[in-house]
Amino acid sequence: MYHGLKVLDVHGHVSVPPGSSHRLALLLGSNTALPSPLSMGQSVPGVSEEEFRQAAARHVAYLDARNIDVQLIGPRPFMMLGWMQPHLLPAWTRYVNDTIAQQCRFYPDRFVGACQLPQNSEAKDLSHCLPELERCVRELGFVAAYVSPDPGGRRTTPGMHEPYWYPLYEACEDMDIPIIVHGTNSLDPRFAVVPHNYQLGFVTEQYLAGQFISHGDVFERFPRLRVIICHAGGALNRFIPSDPHLAQKDLSRNLFYDSCAYDLHFLEAAIKQRGVSQMLFGTEAPGSGQAIRPETGRTSDDLVPVIAELPFLSEADRQAIFYHNPLRVVPGFAKALGPQP
Repeated sequence: MYHGLKVLDVHGHVSVPPGSSHRLALLLGSNTALPSPLSMGQSVPGVSEEEFRQAAARHVAYLDARNIDVQLIGPRPFMMLGWMQPHLLPAWTRYVNDTIAQQCRFYPDRFVGACQLPQNSEAKDLSHCLPELERCVRELGFVAAYVSPDPGGRRTTPGMHEPYWYPLYEACEDMDIPIIVHGTNSLDPRFAVVPHNYQLGFVTEQYLAGQFISHGDVFERFPRLRVIICHAGGALNRFIPSDPHLAQKDLSRNLFYDSCAYDLHFLEAAIKQRGVSQMLFGTEAPGSGQAIRPETGRTSDDLVPVIAELPFLSEADRQAIFYHNPLRVVPGFAKALGPQP
């Protein structure tokens, strides 16, 4: 909570017990599109439901310690694995979405779901993703969709302004759900020297996605589409707002960013550059923000007190970032909310 107002976090990822990854090993090792046991109401071999519940309970305790009331959870982006063989990817995607739905069922007042999609960079367009999107929204009650700007990791995916994306944009506009843009793995061999180098893919692909979408005509074609780019957009612009290098158009009703940036200088600059009206609270807690801030002794993803103390924000600004903006852009948060002031 923040001053009696619930804190809504647009950036979270499903928590599963370690043994759940055995499913992926079986899928890849057998080269077979194994059905999701959770879809069939069965337990996951080698992992009990109680272990899934314990993983979800640890996640909830982590949010409690950071004053986060409701979190939008989706896949763990570095585990989306869009580079795997096309006949395996739908099975893996379905299983991941089933785990997200299960965690939301365990704690319906704390989590709402965002789906993974079986994106194939080499397909003619994203029509192949629509059946899983429909399942997740209509049957599982998900309220958003994750996409990777380059799921194959080879920079061969069409830019997010191109017709390849139009079937998904049309579907999400019709369903009134936002798209969450998050980078995934990069297979660029130069990245090998950097540990956890998927983070480099996050920065580059999220920034490029924002540039492509803003300079293209996506929102002229799909005026009700809402897009959230994670990690404050990946990188900031170095030009002043009136510079022609930037798209000279109003994107305030369509393009948004989350606050999942842990360096205080970067976070402050991101809020100032993007604008409060386009900034949504997001932490990725628990995730990559577990380094300890020396000045507080708290993890860097403990962002409620950080944003609450930024001197350039008004009280109305803070309430907008923590609650009003997330609820406006992701109306599905209302599923988990009780009566509000």
